[in-house]
Amino acid sequence: MTSTKTATTPGSNRLQLTGKESPFGDWRDDLVRDGYAVIKNAIPRQRADGYADEMYSWLEGFGLGFDRHDLKTAHNNHLPIINEKGMCWWYSLAHEDFVWQMRAEPGVVGAFETVYDTKDLIVSFDALNFTFPQRTDLAPNSPWPHQDQNPDTQGFRCLQGLVNLLPNGPNDGGLIVCKGGHLLSEQFHAEMKHEARIKGFFHEWYGYTDAGMKWLADHGLHWEKIIADPGDLIVWDSRTPHYNLPSTSDKPRFCIYTCYMPVADVSQEDLKRKKEAFETFRTTSHWPNANFLGGRDATRDGNPCPYNRHEPVKKPQLDERGYKLTGIPYIQ
Repeated sequence: MTSTKTATTPGSNRLQLTGKESPFGDWRDDLVRDGYAVIKNAIPRQRADGYADEMYSWLEGFGLGFDRHDLKTAHNNHLPIINEKGMCWWYSLAHEDFVWQMRAEPGVVGAFETVYDTKDLIVSFDALNFTFPQRTDLAPNSPWPHQDQNPDTQGFRCLQGLVNLLPNGPNDGGLIVCKGGHLLSEQFHAEMKHEARIKGFFHEWYGYTDAGMKWLADHGLHWEKIIADPGDLIVWDSRTPHYNLPSTSDKPRFCIYTCYMPVADVSQEDLKRKKEAFETFRTTSHWPNANFLGGRDATRDGNPCPYNRHEPVKKPQLDERGYKLTGIPYIQ
């Protein structure tokens, strides 16, 4: 007897991250249980090293005296503007060709295709992270525990991600997550809805107060620093509480934030806004629907940075797959 497979509609088997999914035997089990997963070698080591080299070269290309071999030059006087958490949103960096090449890496976009059960995805134009240790020219990197999803809309909606590009051990700074917090998100927000919210930069953001942190601890949740090698992809449910730890070592941390969303979840209006962001080389938040656009200009000493750029040094050279990730081909 010949068996036949029943065709399914793309997206019909997307993960819901309820904690009740059957075992998959791979990193998805970690994601379902813990709210995050580390996908090893999503980018082969040689290419990961190449992306890190591109990031160093981009910094050196400003001609301000930064030298990758002398971390004493990792100072505001020798660098473009990078905040105390290591993030850089400006200078059209999100649209440099090497950043777009990373976004189209099969092992990276493929992980999101697996979760969402579709190849029709768009990508965020998010920040890059250059964290140099022991910088004394910046304010301290204080904890900012948060989730990147408005709790007024419940359930799994967005999978965040970052590609790690330098060895990142327990003392090297980086992502720390509240393990399993995504599964208690609805309960948390129901019981804490009386509490005034911390004002955020974007409506898809919720900050945890001291009372909120106590609630998480009282419910048996604990925080875990993620360890990653160059080329590893870290993904996490946007409901999972998380933040960025400062480094206590002498090693820098480089990563590229990247997040994908099904085209089916995005309105035509959002796609048109995303087209504008792409064509003007603007940065967005990690939400790929481009509801939030970052500022075009960094400020230095209270004034527009004299090194601001409004287009990348090397504009993206996109193949068909990369161009689809902009969202433009899906505009009707």
